[in-house]
Amino acid sequence: MKLIRGLAPVSIRRKLILAMVVCVLVPASLTLLIYNSLTQQAVKKQAIANVEDSLMLVHGSVSNRLKSMLNIANYIQINSGLKSYFKLVASGNDEGTEYEKFTEWNRVLEQLDSLTAAGEKSYVTVLLSNGSYFMNYSVSDYNPLNILKAPWFERLKELNGVESYWIGPEPTAYNYDKFDHPYQISVARTLRLDGTEIYGYVVVTMMEDQLHQIYGDLSADQRVLLLDGNDVIISSTDPKQVGTVFPYADGDGSRKSTSIRTIGGQKHLVSQRNVLFTGWRLVLVQPYQDAIVDISSIFNRVFLFQLISFVAFTLLFVALIRAFTKPLVRLGKVTSAVQRGNLLVRSGVRGNDEIGRLGLLFDQMLDRVKDMINEISETQARKRRAELKMLQAQINPHFLFNVLNSIRMNVMRRGDPESAKMIGSLSILLRMTISRHEDEISLHEEIDLVSHYVALMNMRQKAEVKLVTDMDPEAFLIKVPRFVLQPIVENAIIHGLMQKNGEIAVRAKAEAGFVKLSIEDNGQGMTEAERIRLQGKLRNRETASDRETSGNFSGIGLENVAERMRLLFGEAFRADVFSSLGRGTVIEMHIPFREGFRDVSSHAGG
Repeated sequence: MKLIRGLAPVSIRRKLILAMVVCVLVPASLTLLIYNSLTQQAVKKQAIANVEDSLMLVHGSVSNRLKSMLNIANYIQINSGLKSYFKLVASGNDEGTEYEKFTEWNRVLEQLDSLTAAGEKSYVTVLLSNGSYFMNYSVSDYNPLNILKAPWFERLKELNGVESYWIGPEPTAYNYDKFDHPYQISVARTLRLDGTEIYGYVVVTMMEDQLHQIYGDLSADQRVLLLDGNDVIISSTDPKQVGTVFPYADGDGSRKSTSIRTIGGQKHLVSQRNVLFTGWRLVLVQPYQDAIVDISSIFNRVFLFQLISFVAFTLLFVALIRAFTKPLVRLGKVTSAVQRGNLLVRSGVRGNDEIGRLGLLFDQMLDRVKDMINEISETQARKRRAELKMLQAQINPHFLFNVLNSIRMNVMRRGDPESAKMIGSLSILLRMTISRHEDEISLHEEIDLVSHYVALMNMRQKAEVKLVTDMDPEAFLIKVPRFVLQPIVENAIIHGLMQKNGEIAVRAKAEAGFVKLSIEDNGQGMTEAERIRLQGKLRNRETASDRETSGNFSGIGLENVAERMRLLFGEAFRADVFSSLGRGTVIEMHIPFREGFRDVSSHAGG
């Protein structure tokens, strides 16, 4: 563990580089391995599919070519006219003049010629049991009686019905094609009477190269062979292989459709398809590397590109990390210098990104720290002078209150109690304004303050406003900011009652978890649009300095009241406005109980 800790990088730059290597190299390596595995499987499947597709095309053409030979034999065996004539000739009952015999014989030859006129050249021979024969070639080219000497001829007698016997390969026996076409392939049928007695044979022959021309057009690396049931090569593009045994046949006899085998120390794809009506099968052999050469080349190029890209981007990433972290290294050195007590050093790091802004703010912080150190020294001196002035200034408010009380007493002795009452209310308001240092007062003190304010307003204007209060005892002790009711009452007098006679009711009702404090007037009210606008002002979050004041006694408006209450009680505080034209206005505030208030109120009640 100590060795691992010693090898672990300590700088953020090296940690980022190591993290990049781990987070990029490991996934990239796994991706390449998985990609290689999946690609090899896909390449193998694609190569097998390509080989099978090629073999399927060859199989179709070869099958059609062999089927055309079988169709000729079928036609001769099934055609009623030919069958009747061949039976007569075989039995020796073909009576008639020589001319009639020649005409009939010539008609049969023309039919045999017509069977091969449209397709590939085939040799058709009909050999009867009495030694008579009919063919579409010249006797000088090949004597049909030689068929009787063929080694496979005796096997024809074992055929039943429409069974066929496929013969191949044999050296070409037809003189016309012997030199250009070394091998021939044949199919033979028997002609039987109703009692199954053989009266003739049908042999259709074609040249072997008519088959290998079909798969001779494949790519050079693909080799197609036609094998019989004993794995003897019937047809091949290489004439030397014809008649030999295919050395790579399935030893277990399974004859799988497509498999990969090792031939001559090299992997080969071997695909097979049976030619159904012959008992033969087509085999395609292709070197595996040649089959996947194109796909492997693409994979190798992609792999090389990925490897080069990874190395290039790794080097680029390292260079970028060094460039990006260079300002951090500079900030680290400056921080170490500041820790040693050097407040004059600056990082000089600037830019539009987070590190640039951090460097700017760090330098500004150092400037600010230096300025604050200077300010602290000056502040201490000013503080001592200010304390002396504050002691002197405290004399002035007490002197003002004493003078107001002396005036109130003189006015009362002269028999003017109303003026004395007005001076007393003014004295109380001034005392609450400039002599109280606490920000919060109890609700009953705030209501007492509002009652003095209403009294002053009644003396100031001709119309009289009646103040009605309805308070739950439990709500009396709740703490509220000073002058929280005065701006609301002032708005009710000036804007609601329009400085006319009216009534303002202040009610406080304790409910579950909060006090509902409402200020209601019976003035002119407001429109719905005005109510919504005022409601929005009471719920917005702008600072008091950004709002317009109402020009009232305290210099703060309704919005300021809502903001002060929200700062004190948090988001649980809510203020609502209810109003309609001609029915007055209600400002309703939900003031939550703060922690400890329940205990205080319960002790006070007890």
